[in-house]
Amino acid sequence: MKLLDSAVIAEKLKAYPGWTVEDGKLHREFKFSDFERAIKFMSESAAGIAKMNHHPEWSNVYNRVTVDLTTHSAGGITENDLALARLLEDTAKHVA
Repeated sequence: MKLLDSAVIAEKLKAYPGWTVEDGKLHREFKFSDFERAIKFMSESAAGIAKMNHHPEWSNVYNRVTVDLTTHSAGGITENDLALARLLEDTAKHVA
């Protein structure tokens, strides 16, 4: 998988509101109305994540899910990370 350079990442992130680059990873915090919806988001994302075989670094605290995406085998951000960000965005809209 080919690494994306910072200019390409910046351009592509225009289509991903709320996503930034932090410590060389795509980063976003999703906020939901309550704990149940935050967990539902994680649970409903799981099947798509498994199918992609590309797993996020994520954590949950009450109504928030913090996500960091990177392709460890490539050593940075790739198209796989953007595809996973899109899956998470689509799931968040469905859950909210």
